[in-house]
Amino acid sequence: MGKSILLVDDERDLVFYTKLFLEEKGYEVTEAYDGQQALEVLETFRPDLVLLDVTMPRLNGWDVLKRMQEDPEKVDIPVLMLTARSEDADKARGWELGVTWYQTKPFELDELAMVIERILATTDEDWGEGKA
Repeated sequence: MGKSILLVDDERDLVFYTKLFLEEKGYEVTEAYDGQQALEVLETFRPDLVLLDVTMPRLNGWDVLKRMQEDPEKVDIPVLMLTARSEDADKARGWELGVTWYQTKPFELDELAMVIERILATTDEDWGEGKA
């Protein structure tokens, strides 16, 4: 069974094509289209990685990240911030809030796959395959 990813973005085309690409790479991808839906999914599903946009309806990515960091059940889930917000202040905010990696849009799918592989490999080394 492949690693699981929660892909959170309100751009449906981006979600569709990114999900297809990642599934071809062997990942199991669950999608959410806004921050509130992402938190609802995280109540019953623990992914190996969250790909999280910043600018979304209902609840933005910053707020999702803050809530994940405050929850002992979710604090150790790696988060790759995937956003068009490319200002240094946005990147700094992401790092301060605890993102594992900050990737700006537009992005190349192969580059994204490489970053995901590195994050998941590092997570496995840090926590071991059998983490709770």
